[in-house]
Amino acid sequence: MSSNVDEEGLTDSAVLLMTIGEEECAEVFKHLSPKEVQRLGETMAKLKTVQRERVDQVIARFATDAATSSSLVSDTDEFVRSVLNRALGEEKASLLVDRILQGRDVSGIESLKWMDAGSVAELVRNEHPQIIASILVHLDRDHASGILNLFTDRLRNEVVMRIATLDGIQPLALKELNDVLSRVLQGGDRLKKASLGGVKTTAEILNFLGSSSETAVLDAVREADPDLAQKIMDQMFTFDDVNKLDDRGIQTLLREVSTESLVVALKGADEELKEKILRNMSTRAAESLREEMENKGPVRVSEVESEQKEILKTVRRLADEGQIQLSSGSDDEFV
Repeated sequence: MSSNVDEEGLTDSAVLLMTIGEEECAEVFKHLSPKEVQRLGETMAKLKTVQRERVDQVIARFATDAATSSSLVSDTDEFVRSVLNRALGEEKASLLVDRILQGRDVSGIESLKWMDAGSVAELVRNEHPQIIASILVHLDRDHASGILNLFTDRLRNEVVMRIATLDGIQPLALKELNDVLSRVLQGGDRLKKASLGGVKTTAEILNFLGSSSETAVLDAVREADPDLAQKIMDQMFTFDDVNKLDDRGIQTLLREVSTESLVVALKGADEELKEKILRNMSTRAAESLREEMENKGPVRVSEVESEQKEILKTVRRLADEGQIQLSSGSDDEFV
């Protein structure tokens, strides 16, 4: 359990990319997200030497996987558009195509994903809270949360309120926002309203805030709109809520999390959650974890929260993949 499956896959990917050479590696990077490029780049930078046997295994596995996969069409967006135009006629098809491919033309906003939280915060902090909210809902939740943390309390609370009550972005507004950002960063006439923002998005962003900031934001929202605050809280999934996973879910999670991460994260957990984790491990693994927790000295709260956030990221990924089910503070399930 000490070896993280995700980290092994990352290392194998880095080994493969370093094997194929600079030009080919650069071409692969063009098709990855900012976070994927960053993680792969960091992993590649750490690799100094790799055993020849592992390199051969990685190449062999890639060759096998590649041989069993093929690209159906070169441009899937254009294929969908063309097929629907033929089947339904241009007028009817355009409405459906907009819904399927909505929000694709956001190159200016996409550029922000490559910037660190501090740079984005500096770029947008003087914009209207509604504009900031419209930008943040396009970013990864942890990235958006990092940006929020750099705002003043007043601006952070106002932006969160805007995100929570945002039920979509009008096509013209999205286009204008994208154009402005594209010009600032220097380097769709019929877009369908993008389904972004809302209570669930707000809850996901707040999950990545520190506990003190999270409490302050929720208090401010509660003061302005108690019902909205409750809806947000019902959608939030905290580290303590890991205890609500069934045994199968806990076991699935444990296969993805390292012992080192658990030892630190459980420092801030209640006894009920600790016992549930231990109960779903083998006797030997449970004894080892219990011993490491007992021997672990004092740990900074920030370190505990950091490890808990990483585990929560894994929980959400597993939920998105359908491997586990999450339940909120209410009786309803959400993923």
